[in-house]
Amino acid sequence: MYNSQLTVFVCVADCGSFSKAAEKLFISATAVMKQINSLEKHLNLKLIERTPRGILLTPAGDVIYRDAKFLFDYSRRSIENARQAMNVCDTTFCVGTSLLNPAKPFMDLWYRVNKEFANYKLHLVPFEDDHEGILSEIAQLGEKFDFLLGVCDSKLWLDKCNMLPLGRYRKMCAVSREHPLAQKKQLEISDLYGETLMMVKQGDSEVNDRIREDLTHNHPAIQIEDTPHFYDISVFNRCAETGNVLLILECWKDVHPALVTIPVNWNYSSPYGLLYALEPPEDVAKFVNAVKILS
Repeated sequence: MYNSQLTVFVCVADCGSFSKAAEKLFISATAVMKQINSLEKHLNLKLIERTPRGILLTPAGDVIYRDAKFLFDYSRRSIENARQAMNVCDTTFCVGTSLLNPAKPFMDLWYRVNKEFANYKLHLVPFEDDHEGILSEIAQLGEKFDFLLGVCDSKLWLDKCNMLPLGRYRKMCAVSREHPLAQKKQLEISDLYGETLMMVKQGDSEVNDRIREDLTHNHPAIQIEDTPHFYDISVFNRCAETGNVLLILECWKDVHPALVTIPVNWNYSSPYGLLYALEPPEDVAKFVNAVKILS
């Protein structure tokens, strides 16, 4: 209901620095500064003065800050009043959906257990697979949406939500359609010798860290290029544009039309499941239990 850049601006003002605001918002300090610069350009106003001791609001910034806080409060009350008027809170599950975490697998679950939730409807809530902002989205489980269904062995994700495991997806490799490997039905690890393999940087995924250790120690002819901990479409674009090989999951085989996804002769896979808030409301917990019984 308001420009999302205002949220970043108010957070910076409250925290007194870009770095502290970035930590609170789960994005980089550079991304915070870009948001502030964009807001200042949009308003044609100077809102913040940078000083050696932190940031200070300009007179214009003080006005925008006070009005933004009022707008946030007004917006929250407006949404709550609308929900009460339509009785949405008690009868709707909000399900997050994105390019890499689509809602369709959730729908398959829903139609198997929805008899127990006869009065409930589903509302799909789109969000962006932005590697800088995804942690902020995950942290909103229980607020912005009730459920996501996606792949998750990320320590950072699992610090912010619960996951009910439902299965596993194989680790595979993607290459551009013009790549020499594109015609293969299955890859051996030796097929990757001399190639640059793009994969998430070390430290957040146990499965990816095992793959990296295996390749580093036993297959040094494979060059590894780090990507951010969380993929977004820019990672797929880079694979298509550079001719590199990209480590992906079988569920992402149709994400980028210029890429071909090929199985690899190994036993690596990642878990997927139902993601929900650390402290779920009663109806969400009931749905999770219904899925557990089904599984």
